[in-house]
Amino acid sequence: MIQLQTPLPIAFLFLPLLKLMAESLLFSSAESLLGKLASRAFQEASLAFGVHRDLQQMKETMELIRGVLLDAEKKNPQSSALSEWLIQIKRVFSDAEDIVDDFECETLRKHVVNTYGSCSRKVSRFFSSSNPVVYRLRMAHHIQDINTRLTKLASQRSMFDLQVIHKDTRVVHVREMTHSHVNPSNVTGREHDKQEIIKLLLQDDHGQSLSVISIVGMGGLGKTTLAKLVFNDPIIHACFPLRMWVCVSNEFELRNVLIKILNSTPNPTRENFNNFETEQLQIHLRNTLQGQKSLLVLDNVWNEDPTRWDELREIIDVGVEGSKILVTTRSHKVATIMHIKSSNLYLLGCLSEEDSLSLFVKYAFKDGDEMKHPQLLKIGEEIVKKCGGLPLAVKTVGSSLFSKVDEKEWKSVRDNEIWNLEQNEKDILPALKLSYDQLPSYLKPCFASFSLYTKDTSVFGTQVCTLWGALGFLPTPKASESMMDVATQLLHELWSRSFLSEYEDYGGECRFKLHDLVIDLAVYIAKGEFEIIDNHNPKLYKNAHHLRFVENNLLDQALLPSSLRTIIFPRGANNEDFLNTLVSRCKFLRVLNLNFSEYASLPRCIGKLKHLRSLSLMENENLTELPDSICKLQNLETLLLVWCMKLQKLPKGLANLVSLRYLGITTIEPACPEKDIASLTSLEKLGFYRCDNFESLFKEILLPTLKEFSLSDCKSLKTVSFHAIKNLEVLMISNCNKLELSMGLNNQILDLRLKLLILSDLPRLVTLPRWLQGSANSLQSLYIQHCINIYELPDWLPTLNCLQGLSFLYCPNLLSLPDNMHRLTNLKEINVTGSYELWKRYKPDVGQDWHKISHVNLVCNDYQSESEEELTDKS
Repeated sequence: MIQLQTPLPIAFLFLPLLKLMAESLLFSSAESLLGKLASRAFQEASLAFGVHRDLQQMKETMELIRGVLLDAEKKNPQSSALSEWLIQIKRVFSDAEDIVDDFECETLRKHVVNTYGSCSRKVSRFFSSSNPVVYRLRMAHHIQDINTRLTKLASQRSMFDLQVIHKDTRVVHVREMTHSHVNPSNVTGREHDKQEIIKLLLQDDHGQSLSVISIVGMGGLGKTTLAKLVFNDPIIHACFPLRMWVCVSNEFELRNVLIKILNSTPNPTRENFNNFETEQLQIHLRNTLQGQKSLLVLDNVWNEDPTRWDELREIIDVGVEGSKILVTTRSHKVATIMHIKSSNLYLLGCLSEEDSLSLFVKYAFKDGDEMKHPQLLKIGEEIVKKCGGLPLAVKTVGSSLFSKVDEKEWKSVRDNEIWNLEQNEKDILPALKLSYDQLPSYLKPCFASFSLYTKDTSVFGTQVCTLWGALGFLPTPKASESMMDVATQLLHELWSRSFLSEYEDYGGECRFKLHDLVIDLAVYIAKGEFEIIDNHNPKLYKNAHHLRFVENNLLDQALLPSSLRTIIFPRGANNEDFLNTLVSRCKFLRVLNLNFSEYASLPRCIGKLKHLRSLSLMENENLTELPDSICKLQNLETLLLVWCMKLQKLPKGLANLVSLRYLGITTIEPACPEKDIASLTSLEKLGFYRCDNFESLFKEILLPTLKEFSLSDCKSLKTVSFHAIKNLEVLMISNCNKLELSMGLNNQILDLRLKLLILSDLPRLVTLPRWLQGSANSLQSLYIQHCINIYELPDWLPTLNCLQGLSFLYCPNLLSLPDNMHRLTNLKEINVTGSYELWKRYKPDVGQDWHKISHVNLVCNDYQSESEEELTDKS
């Protein structure tokens, strides 16, 4: 493994895996469950079912146990007896949660029957259940069993010398959001490193056509940040006409790497390289590289197989003298197999104590406040020494102390025992674990769920919101708030602790990445609760609640825990026996993700998964039908049928999905089931993708709860009534060639609430629609891309005074921006990638009209703009 020349403290040698770290999530589970038991709705339901007294006993015993859980967390139990006690608590809490949810399901079922059944016997039969007397007796028996187990556990709590702490007093002090792009002024202590890397990139190679420079260092040093500083430097722009950025990560499979490289090059014809064979990919890439001096950044390389590197090098070496590859890696072996000369290997060292302290101050204090608290600053100096000069460690610990002025809290961080634990350089940092420990309980399960995400991928707020909502991690929204609003607030809090990187808030949607070490920490924390099943870890933990399978062949070996809450299937899954077993055995499933699988249909008994909150079937190319029993799932909050190209029809009874918040549809049905959709009174997000037979939408309905609406590739769609969806915050329209963009408003200007608007691949768009003026006091982000016929922007554009981001991507006929752009005082960035006339006119310092927008950052990348593309294509 990597041996850095800069000495590190003992804190960074090896951190042993403690038993069942998921037990640290128990307090948040207890809080959530007690909140449900105390709610008025549940109290009324318990009285109706005749189990009120038994449930009150359960609540009181759980409160006794809850009182000592925070102290158990702090002890970080090494004791096997305490660890086993916490395991038993976890099991009984899990069973109690299932009972509480079961009552909620039964209450909701009765609501559906009472609402719709009076009009239709068919509905009553559809939602028929067992004898209510038998149900009460069965549930009463389960509750008594849980009470017996809880009483026994409560009597044992005194054995472990645990203190009673009823309330989690930890709070998150949120920093103000900053711009997500790398700003050199926000990077501390790396100017010398940047200049050294630039020298290596510009040095004469004496006729060599392709050379490699490698930045090597352990996780958390800031290798990627340094590479970005270099990549965006004007000197590099001038020297390398073609620049490409690829995040390689763990899989160095040739075809995937070729696709990533091509996706980072200019692509004016918008080729979908995912459909290319390897031979086509290498021909296209070599043609792109031919005759151009290029810089290719391969970020986060782990591949140690020289054969795979040789295959790639043969393709990308097209004989252009001076072309370079810049690699970031943690491994010296990676650098060796890529045939790097010793002079081209750059060992990135730790920050100096001075630079570390400067970085710490940025994150721990508001501007200038460090001078008001000299004693805290002195303690901070001691904390910084323990961070060993790693920027990620300095930032996370500094963020955890932001706005705290109690010396005891600072000393507690300085004196925490975790600094004395050993750690291997590839494992998590004590600083990260310490920052996690200081999170309030409601954020801990949210953080643990990050263990299910793959490294080096962009994560959208919608994805997180869907998962957290389904698992009950989100607090109940306040009046006028959506679930997405609540999820965004929690993400913002995690960002404020530096757990999220490259965070971008588009208004109504956000996007971020997770550092490798952050995911490592999440895996460490969630061990035994959230599990990734792959060839390296094929074992299933009997107490696991959340599983993601990586390999299709592993499904044959799995004996599923009946208490499973989440399962994410691997790409290409087609094991019908496994799916049938899952649906029949795991009756408490909350999340079922079958994206990219190959099932032609689903088991009809799926309607019995009454606890299911999220069902995702995206890009199932073989799916032709769905059982109507799906519409029995009254708790379902998310149903995604996006890009299921062979789906003949939607299941009957969509109106019965009374809890549905997020619906995404691809279908070949002739018309939209508008009346059913209008009955979904909880619906917040709706999307139609490749619904080629829809011609009009929302003529006679209203969707007052809808916050986000997406249209993509609906070839026949001509009209959409904006009056039906006027409470939208996010609107995305892509590749709907026949759509009348006035949206039925003509010159009307409604009072709108849009925060984010994306218009893409719309040949009928010649200027911005007038109705957009109605969002003058709310619109934060506006993206216009691949609209080849837009030729002018309206004079009223500068009245959109909340705008923070503007993008005009690949709009070749757009020649100018309106005057008075200086009025947009909140505007931070204008991206004109692919819109070369705009770039020439407004190019910094030299463009004839640059002075009109000199207050904002003008961007023109000659590689595909990843974030906007992903934002448009996401579902």
